[in-house]
Amino acid sequence: MAALRAGCLTPAATAGNRGHCQGNRMYPYLRMGLELYLARRRPSPDPLAPWVSRHTCLPWDLDPWCELNNGRTLTLFDLGRVPFAHACGMSDALRAGGWGMTVAGTSVRYRRRIRLFDTVTMVTRVLGWDERFVYVDQTMWNGDECTTQAVPRLATTSANGIVPPARLLEKMGVTRDSPALPGWLTAWIDADRQRPWPPEAGAALRG
Repeated sequence: MAALRAGCLTPAATAGNRGHCQGNRMYPYLRMGLELYLARRRPSPDPLAPWVSRHTCLPWDLDPWCELNNGRTLTLFDLGRVPFAHACGMSDALRAGGWGMTVAGTSVRYRRRIRLFDTVTMVTRVLGWDERFVYVDQTMWNGDECTTQAVPRLATTSANGIVPPARLLEKMGVTRDSPALPGWLTAWIDADRQRPWPPEAGAALRG
């Protein structure tokens, strides 16, 4: 939801047909528009229920080894997460609060290749939240086999900094507490707190 601002998608302007085509290769605006259209035609889901969508690996998604590029994989996860945010009322809540949303970190595992014209099933679901972030589990499946898993943590933002997730969820009509976060997720959260920021590699710039 890095492209989500006050509940809206705001594609950067492109100049001329050539720029328009290059822009669609860099970010799948047309595919996103289609997914948003399809999401509007589906019943509004429970914010804690899984959201299932299907996506095809196209020629411009490939890397030099003729498989889905690892960076493009994260972009395709947007095609599940952003329409889900619109469908479940998250975008309306962001707009009502005058807030934005950004991805503040992602843990990713790649296990199986996705080839040209493979169609994968994507499952997007909210795992829970803490005092700063909403944690989302996203997986791609080729048949019964999981090819990829990403766990983005989402931050609701305002001019004053990060908005507690409970405030966003309250505007969405969710008054329940967060589900218990799985142990592997809390371990990642704890490990990330130990990682220094700014990164230690910055010393090389000063050397």
